[in-house]
Amino acid sequence: MSEKRFSKQADLYAKYRPTYPEEMYQYIFKHLNDQRAAWDCATGSGQVAGYLSDYFDKVWANDISEEQLQFAPQKENITYLNTPAETSGLPKNTFNLITIAQAIHWLDFKAFYKEVRRTARENALLAVIGYGMIRISNELNPIIDQLYEHAFGQYFNENRTYLDQRYQTIPFPFDEIKTPKFSRTYKWTIDQLAGYFNSWSAVQKIKSEHDYNPVDKTIAQLKSQLTNMEAINVTFPIFMRLGRIH
Repeated sequence: MSEKRFSKQADLYAKYRPTYPEEMYQYIFKHLNDQRAAWDCATGSGQVAGYLSDYFDKVWANDISEEQLQFAPQKENITYLNTPAETSGLPKNTFNLITIAQAIHWLDFKAFYKEVRRTARENALLAVIGYGMIRISNELNPIIDQLYEHAFGQYFNENRTYLDQRYQTIPFPFDEIKTPKFSRTYKWTIDQLAGYFNSWSAVQKIKSEHDYNPVDKTIAQLKSQLTNMEAINVTFPIFMRLGRIH
């Protein structure tokens, strides 16, 4: 994965990417035997690492984007590393929980899983977390989907397929624990919605290579349909694969 893919828009990523619901974390925690150490892999701007730090004695988090890490929360019990997921540099036999949110589709699965097994303690858990395309309403969803298809159809199409299929088609060679569906809803303005769209790596790629921003057209279309642009309910469908590492 190119370290620059999420570096240019690191501020937007930190500001507009969703956090994950309390019930998702609590579902993970109830399957743990111990909460001494966690690793949040490909942490980005540290949304998951920051949450885990309130429940674990020690959290390690890594990312290949130094710019992303600059926006991560700084806490005494979090250690950040600017390293790849597949060669993290973390100590072996250390972690009770390993998480990776909205990132595994960029990785070399075989190499990453080897690193997971190397760093995990006995009976540790791996939580692979993701979220799908935001939903607003039956009238507005097709406008959003058009932008998504336009942007990611040109770039990263193979990678995003794993997300479209809610990670059900990734290799997952662990003892899987069935998980429920989750979601997260926000009340956003049209400007916040635009900020989220602009945090997409594919949008930044189009802007860089073709010198125009496809978000502008989408926002104009949404504005023509919205009656209250100060209170837009946007919902992120959230999914997870949870497995015991062996």
